[in-house]
Amino acid sequence: MTTATTAKAPLPSGIVSYEDYIAKNKAKGTGSGSGTMDQGAFLTLFTTQLKNQNPLDPVKNEAFVAQLAQFSQLEATTSMKTSMETMVQSMQGDKMLAGAAMIGRKVAVPNGPLVLTGGQPIDANVDLPTGADGVQMQILDSKGQTVRTQIFGSQPAGTMKLTWDCLNDGGAYMPDGTYTMNVLASAQGKALQPVVNTLSTVRSVSNAGTGDNTWLLEVDGGKSVSMADVKTIAY
Repeated sequence: MTTATTAKAPLPSGIVSYEDYIAKNKAKGTGSGSGTMDQGAFLTLFTTQLKNQNPLDPVKNEAFVAQLAQFSQLEATTSMKTSMETMVQSMQGDKMLAGAAMIGRKVAVPNGPLVLTGGQPIDANVDLPTGADGVQMQILDSKGQTVRTQIFGSQPAGTMKLTWDCLNDGGAYMPDGTYTMNVLASAQGKALQPVVNTLSTVRSVSNAGTGDNTWLLEVDGGKSVSMADVKTIAY
């Protein structure tokens, strides 16, 4: 004896079921690639399914519960997205305020220029993780000529602070302008050239043109440094 199976009534022309919609999107690779839809599309499909279900073979309660659970998950995801966007905007505002608070202060700029103004000494530092047997500091002018050379003895492991007193090798003050500091060191018979971190004054803060909302600090000499790379702040 054969048991007859009642087929579901077909949906009106142009209307697809929720399952067919998801399968179609997955096959096309649309959306996020996981067959997701927005709230409006979900409700449209859900109400259409209710209107066009076969009275002789209605959709089971379990199926409705599963679809409602999917809708709840969609709504929660949408709400989370909105909250994340709000949080990102708030964080951008906080970064701008933090950057504005740094204007006028000095930050350590890797390989930054030495901007000599009014004969004021310029500070810098270098990292020597294993220490050094000897250190040589060279100050070069804008033409690349060495105007000052200083030799220092052995240094312990850590950060070494350096100060240029704005004098040349003859003991005369150098004119205002932009200079460069090079540091050479030797440790265990090996020559080293550590990165010089120059303390430069912050003049402005901006994220224009970065493309990824990275906030940059513009310091003396026109050089820019990312706020995320700042390790030292001084007055």
